[in-house]
Amino acid sequence: MSKFEVAKLIKLAIVLFFILASIMASYNDNSNRRRINTSYITSVISITLVLFTLGFLGLFILQAKSLSNYIRENIGFEIIMNDNIKEADIVYLQKQLDLNPGIKSTEYITKEVATERLNGLLGEEFTGFIDDENNPLLPSIDVRFNADWANNDSILMMENMVLENEFVKEVYYQKSVVHLINKNIRKISLILFGFALLLLFIAVALINNTIRLSIYSKRFIIRTMQLVGATERFIIRPFIAIGFIQGTISAIIAMILLYIVMAAAQQNIPELSLLASNTMLIYLNVFIIVSALLITGVSTFFAVEKYLRMKADHMYE
Repeated sequence: MSKFEVAKLIKLAIVLFFILASIMASYNDNSNRRRINTSYITSVISITLVLFTLGFLGLFILQAKSLSNYIRENIGFEIIMNDNIKEADIVYLQKQLDLNPGIKSTEYITKEVATERLNGLLGEEFTGFIDDENNPLLPSIDVRFNADWANNDSILMMENMVLENEFVKEVYYQKSVVHLINKNIRKISLILFGFALLLLFIAVALINNTIRLSIYSKRFIIRTMQLVGATERFIIRPFIAIGFIQGTISAIIAMILLYIVMAAAQQNIPELSLLASNTMLIYLNVFIIVSALLITGVSTFFAVEKYLRMKADHMYE
């Protein structure tokens, strides 16, 4: 994202604030417009900051999920083939493996490719004795699993299935490393999940208190509407509509801020772009918007309902 695009996003956020002020102004008398608009904008700022924090955590969790999938998908094993096997038989086995839903990719490694890799690791002075006629290296198939299959049980099941093939000599992989990777990923996932639940609870409480304070300043308007005979539905409807508007604008501004942070982070750490995807961003945006509408709508409903049931004497407390 270029600096010009970032500047456009910031301008859009400013425009949204003015749109909010103009929309909210239509619900109020001219004498109270400035005070109430200030209250609405303050509420939007508070909700935006909470949604931004919540969205940032969601972004971090999604990035961590992408990273764990990337690590898991680099887990696999190497199928060592018997010597003097026909290449057609190896290719046939490779195609069979490609059809397995648990396998992400396979790579056929010939004797020549294995020799080149060994030269790269050890140098030609250690592998100079190897030639085409005297090559002790065996052909192999390098297998990589999908993230859900990259665990010891699934790999063991796949290993037993492969070893049934008469062309296979052995299957090699580091079982302890696979176990350690999955164990650490589970621990980190549980910690992040617990932290996410805690932050979600805090976010709901903060937004709920912000909405309650906003409704508190209009408690006498609610009482006046009751006295002139307005029904509860008629009274609650405009407050919920305003709550939805506040939630929507707050969510849009929070998403813009998140995009700015993501763009700045990717400029400094280009590797982060490998973990991002359009699907991930769609999930994040939907989560922020749904959370904003749900929390503001429910909080507004219960806040207004409270003052509809409140006795007149208690409104001065």
